[in-house]
Amino acid sequence: MKCLFPACLSGLTALALVLPVQAQEAESTVKPILELRLRAEQVDQDGLDSTTALTLAGRFGLDAKLGKGWSALIEGEAVGHLTDDFSDTVEIVRGKAVIADPEAFELNRLQVTWKGERANAVIGRQRIIFDDARFVGNVGFRQNEQTFDAARIGFTGFRNVTLDYVFIDKVHRVFGDESPAGEFESDSHLVRAGVETAIGSFVATGMFLNFDESAGASGQTLALGWSDSWKLEAGTLGLNARFAQQSEYDGRGPAQDLGYQSYGASFAREDITFVGGVEILEGAGGRGFATPLATLHAFQGWADVFLNTPAAGVRDFSLGLKGGGVDLIDGAKPANWAVFYHDFDSDNGSLSYGSELDAIFRIPVNDWLTLEAKGAVFNGADNGPADRTKFWLALETRF
Repeated sequence: MKCLFPACLSGLTALALVLPVQAQEAESTVKPILELRLRAEQVDQDGLDSTTALTLAGRFGLDAKLGKGWSALIEGEAVGHLTDDFSDTVEIVRGKAVIADPEAFELNRLQVTWKGERANAVIGRQRIIFDDARFVGNVGFRQNEQTFDAARIGFTGFRNVTLDYVFIDKVHRVFGDESPAGEFESDSHLVRAGVETAIGSFVATGMFLNFDESAGASGQTLALGWSDSWKLEAGTLGLNARFAQQSEYDGRGPAQDLGYQSYGASFAREDITFVGGVEILEGAGGRGFATPLATLHAFQGWADVFLNTPAAGVRDFSLGLKGGGVDLIDGAKPANWAVFYHDFDSDNGSLSYGSELDAIFRIPVNDWLTLEAKGAVFNGADNGPADRTKFWLALETRF
């Protein structure tokens, strides 16, 4: 399969170059892609100098609908530094915290898609997000998006059932092509099955990961999730739970089986939603439960203290409040906000890691421009991870 991908991508490139001609002949549509994000990120971490990064990221390309269910997409990505006094995982500045937005200029997506009434398929470099991105995501928060050289097949021919299979040939990670950790050569498989029932939504996921560059990120993960919601007179109640088991795959992965559990609840009334939950990632044999393809920033606090699960595991108890409907600018969509609190402990033993407070406020300025302010304050326990404060201010536009 691996030897086919360079030829496939070359063919897709040629197809992209003739898209305007085909679009005219088939009376199809070609839409431009243009997304920009200007962001300042400041990090104050104990033991390191205060660090500020100002970066600009852009995605640009074409999305063509070719008719009869066929489409093709080509998209480039560029990340530039407007300041350079920070460590970006490629260039290391001694005494400065890492802000994982290295400079990049690369092909982000190049794919051909077919969608039928009961099935669909995508081949090429593509974005893949499963559900809430806890196990598979695009890490959209970072300036350089994570994408995959992959072949994906989906089936929706059964009532209330969705099936997906993905073969992954290469993972293009957020660290960029210039980083030794920027890519994973892969011989990996993902399967997902979702079903809607009278007692809620069930999702089963299987990940069979084999990465040439990282035996530690390899392994087999089997997960089962459930969620449901009920409309009550006072508001809407939601519950969810998920369980997973991680083990060796093809001779790689954890030496001991590792488990994962999460339980969550939400209650929404008008524009306010209360959320709470606990997430448990086990640790054993010198390593913790790993989700190497996930959008990790979205889980266990935005300060990114636990991107790698500690060897003793981690238990994350969280509470949050989300709101919307804040009218600040005439003619623009309402602003929204959220506040979360996390308390972190080890899964093995009784070690406290500390606590964290996160907050975000998003203000749509008009139909194509959004302002976002976001912050995270982590207070580490004695002998735990270092205290740190992170703050982001971003302008985002999408056409």
